Amino acid sequence: MEKKQGFFSSLKEEVKNLNPNPDSSVARSGSLRPLGETLTPLIEGPDPENGDPKRAGSGLGHWMKGQLSRAPSVSYKRSDLRLLLGVMGAPLAPLHVCATDPLPHLSIKDTPIETSSAQYILQQYTAASGGQKLQNSIRNAYAMGKVRMVASEFETATRVVKNRNASRCAESGGFVLWQMNPDMWYVELAVGGSKVHAGCNGRVVWRHTPWLGAHTAKGPVRPLRRALQGLDPRTTASMFADARCIGEKNINGEDCFILKLCTDPETLKARSEGPAEIIRHVLFGYFSQKTGLLVHIEDSHLTRIQSNGGDAVYWETTINSFLDDYRPVEGIMIAHSGHSVVTLFRFGEMAMSHTKTKMEEAWTIEEVAFNVPGLSVDCFIPPADLRTSSVSEACELPQDETGKNSLAVHRAKVVALEKSHNCSIDNMIWKMEI
Repeated sequence: MEKKQGFFSSLKEEVKNLNPNPDSSVARSGSLRPLGETLTPLIEGPDPENGDPKRAGSGLGHWMKGQLSRAPSVSYKRSDLRLLLGVMGAPLAPLHVCATDPLPHLSIKDTPIETSSAQYILQQYTAASGGQKLQNSIRNAYAMGKVRMVASEFETATRVVKNRNASRCAESGGFVLWQMNPDMWYVELAVGGSKVHAGCNGRVVWRHTPWLGAHTAKGPVRPLRRALQGLDPRTTASMFADARCIGEKNINGEDCFILKLCTDPETLKARSEGPAEIIRHVLFGYFSQKTGLLVHIEDSHLTRIQSNGGDAVYWETTINSFLDDYRPVEGIMIAHSGHSVVTLFRFGEMAMSHTKTKMEEAWTIEEVAFNVPGLSVDCFIPPADLRTSSVSEACELPQDETGKNSLAVHRAKVVALEKSHNCSIDNMIWKMEI
């Protein structure tokens, strides 16, 4: 299998054209197309330091490259960054969709009102996002942004502790996302001196983390959830194609229609492995009645973990994302900022043993471009050291040494729990609230 070049090596050369110097006449998030250069093949490895300093530039590409060379800050230990990056770094959408498939034809006859209403809302969303004809003309896309992540709250049955200095403890970083039809994507996110990168070549989804290495993801090929956060309206519309309209709700002063999508049992079974069973995964989209755009997205999935000879433990992971600052990029409406609140809720065993961890992420989109010349399938080749065995998404849940031996034989590598939570409490400044 071919090897890939360190993503930021190629990015350093290519982003110069997407992120001009401040005196450039090209505005950010406008028509940002590279000058007809062909992307160099991607291989694994560190970014070479002997490049031409004149070409490194001082823009976002140089800033992003610097994120990888940062040492982790003293406010976080390895377990804290693992929890943040593992859960929020590169989560996937609930199920497989093909963005090139046409949306269902709007039908009222013999169609439940919940379904026909959802189809109408999606048609309005597609029109508000730039129109189907323009979106179908997009062959590939690029986005670069900045992120800030923090673990902000921890709760047990008897107390709630909050990170008193959440703003100072937040870890800053950035990400780069490339997409290409059909079903190919690659993302690299660097925060606090650590990075997570993931991708899909249209046939297999893979991830690489410092603690698990390169591994394939369980289940069918699925889009990156981050792309649904106002970056890819065509995939978003396809994701909700089989959704139902379940009502209305006011989100931050804006009346919205609510679309609900439930993952089918076959996909849930394919994503489960060993002691970890994905019981349900539900996605909610909140579409503005005024603008037609997606302003809030919420997904929640429930995982059941059965250890050998012990009681079952349940984990509910909920991600609420709020999308802001929509602006047109080459005619496509893109959300240029937003924030997510992630809740990990653990329950089961004894009634008083539940825990809840709250994490937050804020992001801004700095650059977006479509139909980037030179982008090819070679840019989405999986790493050479990719393991053939898949890893369940539940392996990113907090770990506890007590369950490690009994569950190590399973490829899911799911273990029971408390260590990461305890490290988070010890390493931050917390304030008790009664």
